[in-house]
Amino acid sequence: MKINIASKEIIYFIGIGGIGMSGLAQIMKNMGFVVEGSDSSYSKNIDRLIKSGIKVYIGHNKKNIKKATMAVISSAIKNNNKELIEIKNKKIPIYKRGDMLANIVALKKNIVVTGSHGKTTTTSLVSNILAEAGLDPTIINGGVINSLKNTARLGKGEWAVIEADESDGSFLKIPITYSIVTNLDKEHLDFYKSFNKLKKSFSLFIEKTPSFGKSFVCLDNLNLKSIISKHKMNNILTYGFNEKANYQILNVKKKLKYTIFDLKINLAGLKRFKIKKFKINLLGDHNVTNVTASIAVSLSLGVKIKTIKKALKKFSGIQRRFTKVFSKKNRDFYDDYAHHPTEIKAVIDSTKQVCGKRKIVSIFQPHRYSRVKSLKKDFAESFKNSDLVILCPVYAAGEKHDASFNQYKFSNLIANKSKTQVINIRNQNELKNYIKKNILDNEIVICMGAGSISNWIRELGKELI
Repeated sequence: MKINIASKEIIYFIGIGGIGMSGLAQIMKNMGFVVEGSDSSYSKNIDRLIKSGIKVYIGHNKKNIKKATMAVISSAIKNNNKELIEIKNKKIPIYKRGDMLANIVALKKNIVVTGSHGKTTTTSLVSNILAEAGLDPTIINGGVINSLKNTARLGKGEWAVIEADESDGSFLKIPITYSIVTNLDKEHLDFYKSFNKLKKSFSLFIEKTPSFGKSFVCLDNLNLKSIISKHKMNNILTYGFNEKANYQILNVKKKLKYTIFDLKINLAGLKRFKIKKFKINLLGDHNVTNVTASIAVSLSLGVKIKTIKKALKKFSGIQRRFTKVFSKKNRDFYDDYAHHPTEIKAVIDSTKQVCGKRKIVSIFQPHRYSRVKSLKKDFAESFKNSDLVILCPVYAAGEKHDASFNQYKFSNLIANKSKTQVINIRNQNELKNYIKKNILDNEIVICMGAGSISNWIRELGKELI
């Protein structure tokens, strides 16, 4: 879809506070366009937008769009939204975020990162390496990069690094030069309706990588392994712990604050060779594979090994990816975006490997009734390495309250399947009181979820410190 944008357009974003929408809005503002928008509530993303000079309305009202000549909407916006109805009545052109993003980056060489998990971290890693190499990339990410203190950046270089959202199929619209596919899991089935349709979309994404580009695919993921085995493309390169991977991970050494590993590289037409001692300030095998993807694409672009290692050592992570929030009496509190069973298991298992005899306490706020109900058994089995689970109510994220969901039955299922103690809490105040009275010395507390749990734990930290 070709979008013609004149310099005098006033581009209005409905739902501008979302991670993807806010990043695109900032990029377009920095490109010289007039950007405005609205969201239902205030957030850190809104604060960043206002500081960058974008006018933001809190609350949706048809009066807000008096001057709008073009609208951008996210998949989260419902048809009964007041502003959307008014825009349709005024016959103002409406574009989905994915369509607008595709047009904005059409003139760049794009490294497009997708996957069920790990795409935000991987996008950030690639961005940091390219920035260290002096390539000044444009970045559109799904999380705040600590070194940038932002989700997006307009660079002057010819490359863009883009996190592509598979949740609504929009990742198939973005023009690709190089692609990275981190993994494929049962996620967003509310949109795709079946896992086979989701797999087909990932297969199409890989096929979109042109012959002059490359697609870097994680061979450790069985679903991706199955997909690429059916492809006849000769521009697919693989990475992971699998011994058949083109970029094979070896000799991993794990500490609580860093990880060191080697890579064995096996590429057609080249003699096999090893690169030793990549050091990263990240935890877990899942992050080692994310880093390996970033190394692989950077080497293909001609970035020197010395530069890659320097960028990785300096990488300070992503907000809400095992982010330490505060400590109190040898109790360390971490915040993580994990809201899918695979992510939860990866975070807890990685912590267990390096925490010694310290107990792990998981505070989990489920995200969306539909996700919890469709993956109930997987969720219940993901806490096996947690010594205690504190279960919060479901964060509906726009869904209607589901009276058929029973938190206490869900907590019993977790206790039975993960063989661990589970405590139910009903609200933020109960969580605060429980932690004050029961969390003991020398414990690691991991708060997980994509909803309000991050704010809850930060507010608690202000009281305890």
